[in-house]
Amino acid sequence: MRIAYLHSGSIPSVYANGVHVMRMCDALTDAGHEVVLHALAGTAPADDIHAYYGTRNRFEVRTLAHPAVPGLGRWIRAWRVRAELRRRGVPDLLYGRDPYTLLACSDLAPVAYETHLLWPRWGVRAVERLLLRRRNLRRVVFVSQALADDYRAAFPELTALRHADLVTAHDCADPVPADGSVAPLPGREGALRIGYIGHLYPGRGTDVILELAEHLPDADFHLVGGTATDRAHWQGRCRQPNVYFHGHHPPAEIAPYYRAFDIVLAPYQRRAYCVGGVGEISRWVSPMKLFEYMSFGKAVIASDLPVLREVLADGVNCLLCPPDSVADWAKAVKRLAEDTALRTALGAEARRQLTERYTWRARADRILPAVQAAAEPGSR
Repeated sequence: MRIAYLHSGSIPSVYANGVHVMRMCDALTDAGHEVVLHALAGTAPADDIHAYYGTRNRFEVRTLAHPAVPGLGRWIRAWRVRAELRRRGVPDLLYGRDPYTLLACSDLAPVAYETHLLWPRWGVRAVERLLLRRRNLRRVVFVSQALADDYRAAFPELTALRHADLVTAHDCADPVPADGSVAPLPGREGALRIGYIGHLYPGRGTDVILELAEHLPDADFHLVGGTATDRAHWQGRCRQPNVYFHGHHPPAEIAPYYRAFDIVLAPYQRRAYCVGGVGEISRWVSPMKLFEYMSFGKAVIASDLPVLREVLADGVNCLLCPPDSVADWAKAVKRLAEDTALRTALGAEARRQLTERYTWRARADRILPAVQAAAEPGSR
């Protein structure tokens, strides 16, 4: 099966959407499909895109810029991608997160649309509504059940679709070897090492981590990730000597940090935002870092948000805390610090569930029935 993955973000980049897209293309290729990723040109330095992301399969990545034309740039790029698809050979399936390009190309091949948030801008909603009416639409993929429910409320026509399936597929990670290199962290020998990996956008809980470090001076806190601007902002506010900012690292180089941590944090707040403050996502978020924590068998402390309970269960594969109660987060850390057996049990169960339910290949296989149907004669 020849699949064109249409993405509106840059590859490579420091952003999570790039990691997600590359992992999905990797999993689809691993399933035996021929995948070409169409994206914007990279905004992060990388001589080798696949080495940067640590992908197993070297699928083709083609980039095409947005023309700097206010209001029309997305559409011009969409039609240029369409022309390239026609010139290079129309694929068997169009898959992706770019509603503009998917709509522009939707008469060429069957379409599968994946969405990670209910867009606040009316213009994007209008494009989505047109896309959902296309006869070539075969599948709509939601990153959480909460998002699927809100889409059904916002787009009542989804319930009447006869030619397309609606599928919830959470984010994922791949199991990792138990052994491997461990990052040499700064800090005190013997101190509990508490880690956070991810961006430092508003609502991601960076302020909670800094307060937690003040409450727990005997532990060392390590934050890996964030843009240079966001990192400078939080470092300027940080007064605790037991907090270390490690900055952004290519996704392929993150594993040693996961292995170095004793406990990991996912302190999403009740209002959390994407890059640039576009989209408030706390109702729908399916954080990749959460699944990566699980893949390394780490004891996770996470915010008790309804959407996270789609994957997490308190006392089973994590500990859950009220998002903004630093006192409760401190109690949870102390509990795990004092009970290494509980720490080990939570991490082991999280890894088991990840391996059984939430690998990238499992996610690809979940969406593949639509791919297979698209190959049948008369499906276009």
